[in-house]
Amino acid sequence: MTTPHPDHDRGLAFDLSTLLSRRRTLGVLFGAGTAAALAACTPGTAGNGASPSSTSSATAAATATEGATAAASPSASATSTVTRAFAECGVEIPEETLGPYPGDGSNGPNVLEASGVVRRDIRSSFGTSTTTAEGVPLTVTLTLLDNANGCSPLAGAAVYVWHCDQNGKYSLYDSGLENENYLRGVQEADANGQLTFSTIYPGAYNGRWPHIHFEVFESMSNTTAAGQVLAVSQIALTETACKAVYATAGYESSARNFPNTTLTSDNVFGDDGGIYQLATISGSVAGGYTAALNVTV
Repeated sequence: MTTPHPDHDRGLAFDLSTLLSRRRTLGVLFGAGTAAALAACTPGTAGNGASPSSTSSATAAATATEGATAAASPSASATSTVTRAFAECGVEIPEETLGPYPGDGSNGPNVLEASGVVRRDIRSSFGTSTTTAEGVPLTVTLTLLDNANGCSPLAGAAVYVWHCDQNGKYSLYDSGLENENYLRGVQEADANGQLTFSTIYPGAYNGRWPHIHFEVFESMSNTTAAGQVLAVSQIALTETACKAVYATAGYESSARNFPNTTLTSDNVFGDDGGIYQLATISGSVAGGYTAALNVTV
């Protein structure tokens, strides 16, 4: 199926009511300290002297590719190096749509209440099924940074991640996958604010640039509590890695769909070219890939 999700990720307005009911008011906690942290952490120059805000708009039409220079000039690409630099300096991760298939109880099933969801390896279903999602191995590492405290590690926070399989379909929702819960899991950030998931490289479907969804919660103890979400966002994958993965067996539908949506035409990443959400990706099809992203909340 080339268009498995005609209503998937139609933008923040599509599920704003869900986000509002599940997010706490960050301003109450951060207050004036947020502005102070931003001022203290934001670099004075970004390659050619542009500020992060001006760079964001200047690079909105750029194409995300690996190997480009990190200079944040009007002609620079939204490289993973730029993404990392901005995150380290206090620019909060953009708030994005949950999409219609989060599996967090906000729209149907709630995998967060299931025993076994806290795990590093999310390739297999758990509970009544042990089906394993096939695909090129991918290790995802997120580093959570506390913007209210000078971008210090956000130890003890929890992250729930989910994404589609190599055919662009989602467990718990798509036809034939209603009893599967693979490619979903929760991890707690360590003392360095880091957590890692072992998964497979997501597929591509029409209308979206390849991505991984995630929610950041205050702690492991309240991952099922409404109003405890610190951030809802998505990880953008790189063009180079996508092309290599989608040329392999099992990703035939992704190979057909991937050219139809660019990073800048994507209805989630397109507003700024994904500059704050583009992962640093390395590896190969034979050895598997690693993706890393700093997430400032």
